This record gives sequence, structure tokens and C-alpha cells, in this order.
Amino acid sequence: MDTLDVIPLRSFLAIASCGGFHRAAAALHLSQSAVSQHVRRLEQVVGAPLVERNGRLMMFTPRGEILLSEARRILDVHDEVLRTVRVPHETDTLVLGSTEHGAEQMLPEIIASLRHAAPGTEVRLRLDRTARVTEALEAGRLDLAVVLEIGTASPLQPKLRLGWFASPEWTAPSDGPVPLVQFDPPCVMRPAVLELMAASGRPFHTVVEVGDLAGGQSAARSGLGAILLPVVDRGLEGLRPVLGLPEPPPVRMRVRGRDGVPARIVRVVQDAVDTAFS
Repeated sequence: MDTLDVIPLRSFLAIASCGGFHRAAAALHLSQSAVSQHVRRLEQVVGAPLVERNGRLMMFTPRGEILLSEARRILDVHDEVLRTVRVPHETDTLVLGSTEHGAEQMLPEIIASLRHAAPGTEVRLRLDRTARVTEALEAGRLDLAVVLEIGTASPLQPKLRLGWFASPEWTAPSDGPVPLVQFDPPCVMRPAVLELMAASGRPFHTVVEVGDLAGGQSAARSGLGAILLPVVDRGLEGLRPVLGLPEPPPVRMRVRGRDGVPARIVRVVQDAVDTAFS
């Protein structure tokens, strides 16, 4: 019987969260060829392509989108069972949950800092929505969580920059509501977007709701509307900044640890996050 290996599934989720093979490889400290091989192994099991390319753009196939959703559920159950039955041993394990937003910028910094501060510790990653990451931390399924906090960053604190993005061919209507691509609940950014647009007096309507970062980028690339996303130095493939929409609020990336995790480790991760966005 064919089986889905958790290691390729983690790489597959990282591709969605980081926005591509190269960025996923950097975040996971793997070679790009290793990440590509993981996807090929999954495609062999599924029996169909999971990703496709249109020029320089990478998109998930319909079957790939289904696997993304199921992979999160599989890894949640896998990690919870492992934590329950595993016999403690000398090599510690830290399970780190993080919001997808800004993952490609901060994960390499976080992993490098943890390897220096806690050599011999295995770091296991889970990328998901802030609400779900917070829930997993409070349920004891995570040791550390990196979450979004909207509107809390002071001028002196490093912060994640947000901006509006859309397809190069897309233009905002001169009159009538602005079409927006939004993340479905639970999403900490969604209420902020609604409040932002309402306060500006600019009419808008949600044309599509998506479940993850990759889906949001794909919908915006298709020309369906504008989406609020993290600003990255190298830019976002197939998307361009949109001017003329309300300025997004400041966003702070906060690190939380479950009870029992040393405060020193929490500070190491927070410093790494701040360095990534400084």
C-alpha cells in the first residue's frame, strides 16, 4: 500500500507557506533539489501532478490544493501522537508553530539561532494561521509559537510590513467597490482589513475567500482582486504593489512559549524574528 511520508508533506506545506521551492528550501535548510524530490515522491503516491508552472509562476493543481489541506491535518495528528507516546531521550525536540506570513524571512534566522543556542535540539516546524497556531500552543501541541499581532508595533520595534498586491494587469475600479481577495476565518488580518476599508470610506467587496497564503497569491495573480500580503525584498512572483488603497496598520511578530519552555529560548526566537524584520 502506498503511504504519504511526513517529511515530504512538511516540504510541501513549506512551499505553500513560503511561496516557492527556493524559499521553502532556505526555510527548511534543505537543498532545492531535495524539496523537489519530496514533491515528486508525493506525486508518485498520488498519481497526479501537484504543482504546475506557467512561465516563471508556480501554482498548485486542484489535487495539490486538496493535499495542502489534508497535509495539515495529517501532520497535526502525527505530531500529537508522537508527543504522547515518545519515550524521552537525550536529544530534545522543539515544536515551533508559525504564521505563514513572513515565514520565508524569519524561519532561516530562527532555525540558525536555535541551533546555536540549543545545539543538538531537533526543531520541528508547523506553518498555519495565527489563530490555529495559538490554539495549538494553548492545547500543548506546540512548544513555541510565532504569531501576528495587528496594530501593536511601536515605532522602535521591528515589524512585518504589509502592502496591497494584485496582478500586473489588474487595476482598481475608478468607481464602484474594490474587489478584494481575503483569507477565510479564522484570520487575524481579516477584521483589520474590514476595519481599514470601512474607515477609509472606500467601498469594497470580497470576491474570493482562500484558506492559505498560496491560495491567496494564486487568486490575486489570476486578476480576481487585490490582497493584503507581507512585503518581501525580492518581490512576489506574478504580483505588483497596488497604490491608492488604505495604508495597512503596523504588525508585530510576537513569540510565545508554552509553560515549561525556558524564557531564554523564547527570547532567542524573539530576537531572531526581530533581526529578520529589522
